[in-house]
Amino acid sequence: MTNISTSATTPSAARHGPHDAPPPGAASAPGGGRLSDRVAAQLRALIAERGLQPEQRLPAERALALELGVSRTALREAIAQLASQGLLRARAGGGTYVQRPHTPEEQVVAPLQPFLPLLQGDPEYRFDVLETRHALEGATAWHAALRATDADRARIAAAFEAMLQAHAQGDAAAEARADADFHLAIAEAAHNRVLLQVMRGLFDLLQTNISQSRHKLFQSPRTFAPLLAQHRALRDAILAGEPERARDAAHAHLSFVHTALRSLDEDEARRARASRLPSSPNDPRR
Repeated sequence: MTNISTSATTPSAARHGPHDAPPPGAASAPGGGRLSDRVAAQLRALIAERGLQPEQRLPAERALALELGVSRTALREAIAQLASQGLLRARAGGGTYVQRPHTPEEQVVAPLQPFLPLLQGDPEYRFDVLETRHALEGATAWHAALRATDADRARIAAAFEAMLQAHAQGDAAAEARADADFHLAIAEAAHNRVLLQVMRGLFDLLQTNISQSRHKLFQSPRTFAPLLAQHRALRDAILAGEPERARDAAHAHLSFVHTALRSLDEDEARRARASRLPSSPNDPRR
């Protein structure tokens, strides 16, 4: 293996030793650029040269700083940088491990992962997701109506039919998956790689949101028929190649979901309050 410590040695490291933090102003590497960027590049090279695989541990911090000829402060900054990119994972008191790099889609939602349990336990989280969908899906519907190929249209139509079939069978989980597939098929038909990457990255959030919404909305007779009509209108506008109608249909659908969920939440809150009221002497429940 090539000894990379020789090329990694910096004047700062030589003066202060590998365990000392560099003095103020020493954060830049010779030749320009941040020292942490240079060390991060060296760490990448070390991982590649040693063929380290996901879940394999890097050498201990002290030994690694000595090998690279850098301060432990610069090493920690480089490790934090690579951890933010999904290449490394630091375990408290347990060292630093290589992990599989995030796909572009995973990078979109990676910063949210530590907060997902909290967000998913908060009823308002559903409305944050709906607002995000409203911003994205009007654009994807517009572009899908303009750019969809015959294969794209077939996928959108098939996803719509799968939703109907799952509902007829009373399979809520399959219905939620088909609903997500329907919306993602529209995103694919937009043929905009950035929009598609963001939508795919949000798939887990979208899937959770749809499951939560459907649990309430599709159990209510007053909301099922409008939702079905909205999905059909969205499908028809895209298949007909009408971008304005497709965008308006996407916005109308998500606005209805938002309003309907708010209404159902308020109904549940009223019932909960009523159940806590003391019963009257003539109440048959006494």
